[in-house]
Amino acid sequence: MTGRHDAVPLSPAWPDRAAWGTAGSLRAWQAAALERYLTDSPRDFLAVATPGAGKTTFALTVAAELLGRRIVDRIIIVAPTEHLKVQWAEAAARAGIPIDPTYSAGQGRTAKDFVGVAVTYAGVAVNPLAMRIRTERFKTLVILDEVHHAGDALSWGEGTLEAFGPAARRLSLTGTPFRSDVNPIPFVTYAPGPDGVSRSVADYTYGYADALADQVVRPVLFLAYSGEMQWRTRAGDEVAARLGEPLTRDLTAQALRTALDPAGSWIQAVLEAADTRLSEVRRHVPDAGGLVIASDQDSARAYAALLKRISGEAPVVVLSDEKAASKRIAAFTEGEQRWMVAVRMVSEGVDVPRLAVGVYATTTATPLFFAQAVGRFVRARRRGETASVFLPSVSTLLGYAAEMELERDHALGRPITDEADIFAAEDELLARALADTGAVDGEEGLPFEALGSSATFDHVLYDGASFGHEGEVHVGSEEEMDFLGIPGLLEPDQVRELLHRRQRQRARPQGPVVPDVAEVTAHEHLATLRRELNGLVAAWHHRTGQAHGVTHAALRKECGGPAAAVASAEQLTARITRLREWAARSRAQ
Repeated sequence: MTGRHDAVPLSPAWPDRAAWGTAGSLRAWQAAALERYLTDSPRDFLAVATPGAGKTTFALTVAAELLGRRIVDRIIIVAPTEHLKVQWAEAAARAGIPIDPTYSAGQGRTAKDFVGVAVTYAGVAVNPLAMRIRTERFKTLVILDEVHHAGDALSWGEGTLEAFGPAARRLSLTGTPFRSDVNPIPFVTYAPGPDGVSRSVADYTYGYADALADQVVRPVLFLAYSGEMQWRTRAGDEVAARLGEPLTRDLTAQALRTALDPAGSWIQAVLEAADTRLSEVRRHVPDAGGLVIASDQDSARAYAALLKRISGEAPVVVLSDEKAASKRIAAFTEGEQRWMVAVRMVSEGVDVPRLAVGVYATTTATPLFFAQAVGRFVRARRRGETASVFLPSVSTLLGYAAEMELERDHALGRPITDEADIFAAEDELLARALADTGAVDGEEGLPFEALGSSATFDHVLYDGASFGHEGEVHVGSEEEMDFLGIPGLLEPDQVRELLHRRQRQRARPQGPVVPDVAEVTAHEHLATLRRELNGLVAAWHHRTGQAHGVTHAALRKECGGPAAAVASAEQLTARITRLREWAARSRAQ
């Protein structure tokens, strides 16, 4: 590539930081993106790369090139959190670029030892004029990390625009170029699609599916757990429901909150299963770690106490984005402790490559948060590593899991074309409003009392397909261990074949099902089939956008029979088989 001899030399340690599968100092996608950047020489450049792909390495290589060619002489890095400022400064130091992470807007000059500073979006919003003056004073490259955060608050977006409008170059980075709202992201180009909706346009995209094919990131096993929940509503009514069955939004939220109640049996059983899985992974990856993502500090402390009893080792607890928390995360990253328990701050940007097992124990259910949370577990270090994430059997979360390999762009909204479409647009606005609360359905603050819960293993989602056993699978059973005991080092194709083989070994003969009362009652078997069918329909909706009712109607038309609520086991099994065939054809196209 022309001009490489002019670049600021990277330190010898820099290539060694790259994960398995890289060539030289850069992975193939990083080299291709760098070549496009240097060829086009744009003022603004948006790079979309899946979490774990190496956005930091790419950005700092661009910075080194621009400094070496004297196109810029100062760097400003903008990150979402204080912790990430320090993380960026450390990475830049290894690349031979000294960055000051303690700088704040309005501080004025920095020591001559530094060629740049790292700040947060919130810090920029406090004094955007001071940052603008610094940006104007030098030929400045601004690196906007996780740039979608610039739209989180009106002041953040306006502050970012004002502060960095005069920049010589702006390099925007994100792993999730979409938001739950319609706020435009600063310095990002939007273009209308065939449907009239304006979507973000990336200059270079490297998605999860690409990274998985290149073995730059790990494949993810999603292990879903269902169970019976009992709670008392604010009206004093006692409610019992099964997690994962079709429920109204408020009942789904209350069932999920009951499952996540630290005093209940569900979360304890899932933590025990996750710890068992971590032990299996550590047979092959001795330093593998686990992370529990909690909704609040009280729950995080309670989960940590449960894990100490389960594993015999006290977890690392991270409760806020403070300096002490950053040190605890750094110590966990370099150590060999089994578990870390954290509230939402660890869901984005925190680089702990040894994380291999996760428990999604939070009511936060936006696609952005889910993608960033799962991104903590997909960073590959060596060939054959597989991540395992434990989920409640909630259709929203299962849908997000099923669409992991799909590309997502930030849409600004869509035009209303007819009267019927008005209601669809209103539904979208309601969904965004509910999502912005950070909870499954916006009912997070309503008073209710969890009375009890139990957990059962539901199924595994892998590569967009569902794997499980017929009937109810109890926690601690051999059927559950078929999935918890999967080796920690396997190629993606080997994982897929193992899942198929274990399911075939446990499968019952096809045809009309005559329930064995000694094993499972008819209504339990039918309930299991309905749950599986509804989960697959939800995954199909998130893959294709087709409404649940339309999918159910199409299955009834092809397979025959009445509505799912009154269909026989044979009819439900036929629909499950047909929907899996659709999914297989869709992936093959």
